[in-house]
Amino acid sequence: MFESGKNKQIAFGEVHPQDDADIAVTSLKRESRHGLLSEGFKLARDIFLIIVVFILFGVFFVQPVVVEGTSMLPELHDGERLLVNKLVYYKIQGYSWGHIERGDIVVFWYPNDPDKSFVKRVIGMPGETVEIRSGKVIINGNVLNEDYLDSAHNSSFPNLSPRIVEKHHYFVLGDNRDNSLDSRSWGLVPEKYIYGKAFFRYWKPANMGFLEHGEYPNPIPSPTPASPVDDDELSR
Repeated sequence: MFESGKNKQIAFGEVHPQDDADIAVTSLKRESRHGLLSEGFKLARDIFLIIVVFILFGVFFVQPVVVEGTSMLPELHDGERLLVNKLVYYKIQGYSWGHIERGDIVVFWYPNDPDKSFVKRVIGMPGETVEIRSGKVIINGNVLNEDYLDSAHNSSFPNLSPRIVEKHHYFVLGDNRDNSLDSRSWGLVPEKYIYGKAFFRYWKPANMGFLEHGEYPNPIPSPTPASPVDDDELSR
C-alpha cells in the first residue's frame, strides 16, 4: 500500500493531468476578461463615432426647428417640430444639390433681424411679377392655384399691387394669409438668407409625416396682351 501511494507522488516541477484542466480554466477566464475590455472599448468608440456623426449631421445636413405661431395654418401648427434639410439648397463652387422652387416651405433668417428665423412658403420666383387681388395670388398675370389653403384663414387679407421679384430674391407668404407677416409687409427674402427646406414633421405624433409642398409650372408663363386676368376669373 505504501509503495502504491509512493508511486502516486509527483516530483517537483511536474504537472499532473488534473492540474492542466485547472490551468486551462484559469487561462480562459483571463482571456474572457481581456475580451470584455476589448469589446467595451469598441462599444465606447462606436458610440463616440455615432455621436460625432449625429452632430455633424445636425450642423451640416438636417436641423430640427420648432414652429412658433399660426402663420402657416392649416399646414403647420404652433408648437410642432420639423426637420429642415440644410443641404438641399447648399452651393459649392456654383453647384447645388437642389433649387428653390415655388411651393417650398422654407426656413430663413428674417431680413429685418437675422437673429430670428421664419418659416414660410415660396410664392414668387426671381424675375416674376406678383400681385394679390380679391384673395387670389397672380403670378405674371396668371392666377395661382393653391389647393393647400383653406377659406377659414384666407378671407380678409388686402390686395397687393403688382411688384417685380428681384434677382436672387423670393416672395414668400404664410398659408394663413389673414394672420401672417411675410413679403407683403416686409419685402422680399434674399436667396442667401434661405438656409433650408422643411420636409418632415416629427412632433406631434398625430400629425407626423412629410410636408405638403405645392407643385406648379416654373416659371409661370406671362399672359398674352389679349388675355388679362379679370375679376370674373378671380371670383370663381
